[in-house]
Amino acid sequence: MVTEEKRGALAGARSTLEGFRTFLLRGNVVELAVAVVIGAAFTNIVNSVVEGVINPLVGAFGTKDLDAYQSCLRGPCTVNEAGQVVEGIPIRWGSVLSASLTFLITAAVVYFLMILPLTRYLERRRAKAPAPPVVQTELELLAEIRDELVAQRAAREDAAVGAQRTHSPGAATADSGARVPDGQRPEGPRGT
Repeated sequence: MVTEEKRGALAGARSTLEGFRTFLLRGNVVELAVAVVIGAAFTNIVNSVVEGVINPLVGAFGTKDLDAYQSCLRGPCTVNEAGQVVEGIPIRWGSVLSASLTFLITAAVVYFLMILPLTRYLERRRAKAPAPPVVQTELELLAEIRDELVAQRAAREDAAVGAQRTHSPGAATADSGARVPDGQRPEGPRGT
């Protein structure tokens, strides 16, 4: 018989596993895993290009191995039979140059063969996709409502003022077309 305590533990384990599954299948984690795998495989290609193409080109001007290029900071550098420096301070700028070339080649290949085509593909997809509807913020909606109310109030006031002018004693008569001040009677055609 399963007790309530065991059911609770099973439900907790299931929710934990569901959360972990959701985390793993989320886009960022999957993309990162793919990037690591492709990066590891691509490192071998870049190393082969550096060792098979660039190092021989450099070797045409000096030693074939870029790591062999170095300068001595203090005094002449003396190397023992094992290849270790026993005297002087070496600056191994050849290995820095080799790593920099490897980085530049990797960055160029990733950009031109992966990033640039993907960017163009995504731009084409966005161009084909319908534009999302414009969503107005609360402030914009409130400003529209305010402007509409102001326009309605102004229209009502104009209508009320126009009605007062046509019924007020100071309104112009149809005969004269001139405005007569309040409290005075307009003169008729007979002058009375």
